[in-house]
Amino acid sequence: MPYIKITPKKFLEDKQGRTFSDVVNDPELPFDAVLEFFSSGTRQQRMENSEIHHDRPALAGVVREFESQPLIEQFLTELHHHKTKRFRQAVGVVVRIIMEARGWEKTGRKGSLGVRAPKSSTEVYHNTGGLSFWFIRAERYKLADGMPFKTVLERGQRFKTTQAEKTTAES
Repeated sequence: MPYIKITPKKFLEDKQGRTFSDVVNDPELPFDAVLEFFSSGTRQQRMENSEIHHDRPALAGVVREFESQPLIEQFLTELHHHKTKRFRQAVGVVVRIIMEARGWEKTGRKGSLGVRAPKSSTEVYHNTGGLSFWFIRAERYKLADGMPFKTVLERGQRFKTTQAEKTTAES
């Protein structure tokens, strides 16, 4: 599948994206770097693979690389928590726009990306565990046409049904 290129205009045309015009238009925020990062076919494929093969949020497939981008890392480390929260939420919208354009839909569930450190007045608010240093959770997606593999939970349910049928037949 060809990659999806997200521009500021395309982002702001999105119903949810337009609510983040402050993020798009703030010169202190590296939002152009976000759009450039996510407008990569390789990264978009890794986001899909994260959902299909690893049963993790799409963002989990690229979050470490994303956070290691110099402009992104500097911004998340140095700016006020409220601005970074809006920025992180806008990143989630970018991911959704891409995933939906590639044939995916939201599940309404969130998946874990990290474990937040206790709040401290002297330290930057970040995670102490998980994949991500800055993102706590991210939206989960499913293919509109159905997922190619069953989840562990779905497979386990089938196994329980089979075991119950065997037990009933043996009685």
